Amino acid sequence: MAAILEVRNLVKKYGDFAAVKGITFDIAEGEIFSLLGPNGAGKTTTISVLSTLYAPSGGEAFVAGHSVAREAMAVRNLIGVVPQELALYDELSGRENLVFWGKMYGLRRKVLKTRVEEVLEQVGLSDKARQRVKTYSGGMKRRINIGVGLLHKPRLLFMDEPTVGIDPQSRRAILDSVKDLNRQGMSVLYTTHYMEEAQELSHRVGIMDHGELIALGSQKELTQQVGQNDTLILDIDENQSGAGLAAAVRSLAGVIRADVTNHTVAVTAPEAEQIMVAVITAANALGVKIHSVRIQEPDLEAVFLSLTGRGLRD
Repeated sequence: MAAILEVRNLVKKYGDFAAVKGITFDIAEGEIFSLLGPNGAGKTTTISVLSTLYAPSGGEAFVAGHSVAREAMAVRNLIGVVPQELALYDELSGRENLVFWGKMYGLRRKVLKTRVEEVLEQVGLSDKARQRVKTYSGGMKRRINIGVGLLHKPRLLFMDEPTVGIDPQSRRAILDSVKDLNRQGMSVLYTTHYMEEAQELSHRVGIMDHGELIALGSQKELTQQVGQNDTLILDIDENQSGAGLAAAVRSLAGVIRADVTNHTVAVTAPEAEQIMVAVITAANALGVKIHSVRIQEPDLEAVFLSLTGRGLRD
């Protein structure tokens, strides 16, 4: 699939300090790509350069073939930006904010009116459109902020930490909105320090730390890169012991370890799916009744910890 965004050895310096240190990645058309990393990793600076707010100090980047350094206006027509800081006027209503920003995008008359109403519906604020933004909750402000970035129907949407400081219900609404936009064909570059958001949303993830892109791939690819393993979890009948089953499966090819806790047998392996049939066969041979089987994949927090020796929020 063709790339909507190409980033090559991108560098951004402030004096002697390098906030972004030669990162390289692509985003395919129709992909959600997350930059995951702690605060100060360089995620916001990267988006600021890619959205033409800052000039790069080195390297290059292209949006649909247009250089962010040399063809800024062409790039701006193709992208939408949802900044971490709210770009709203508190004394204006939600609808008035969208009208203002729509005019800044060059939308006029019927097209502007139609897009404002469509976006209000899209972010779930049609019934609150007349209220002043200063009366909105934090989550509602975040949603109207997203709406601003959608007004001109961008092909690529940059979202910088859009769920920071909001309640769980609003966070859920935003994540669902991102997935819905992607189903409609929009490509998204999403930055976050929340591991669970990157896991839920992303086709691929780039892990950033201290201005460097230290790992890149799907969740499965990333966990395999650092040697993280799956866990096959079997819930067995409460009247049976799992010790015999654990002992039996330890000898199976591909099994690293098998542990018993209460009425659960946890089997660790590089690829849990590949050993599942053999483990269940062993349980049947021993007469162990299994109530449920599930695979627990290692999470991105474990990958970051393995790569850096610290957690995402340390």
